Amino acid sequence: MKKILLLLIAALFLLSGALYSVGSDKQVDDEYDEDTYGPEDPIIWTMPVKSVVFEHKVHTMGAELECDSCHDDLFEMEAGVAEENEDFTMATLYDGGYCGSCHDGSTAFASNTRCTACHIGVRGHARLQGEDESAEAHH
Repeated sequence: MKKILLLLIAALFLLSGALYSVGSDKQVDDEYDEDTYGPEDPIIWTMPVKSVVFEHKVHTMGAELECDSCHDDLFEMEAGVAEENEDFTMATLYDGGYCGSCHDGSTAFASNTRCTACHIGVRGHARLQGEDESAEAHH
């Protein structure tokens, strides 16, 4: 009986150590490294429409994409460059450019579906910027 009790205690001790180790790994995984995963702050595009939010974390940590999956073929590494391009339009996305390269309905949800997954609109932009959204909504 004592042997069984000692074995149970030893098993619980080993199990608690394994669980602590898993918990510790989780804590390390939760640390965000911008060099690995891209900027932590979202990119907010206001062109061609106001506004679209892009989160690197969703794509790098969530979808497990590497930076070179998009940079520099689809997007320049420098923030804001895509917005300045004349072809940065929804039509281009629908034709497979920019986000549409993956958001084609096969690799990821299509650019012409689930609009609010990316588009937050004028009011959403105002909330993100801490602005009075009622003032901007009337323009």
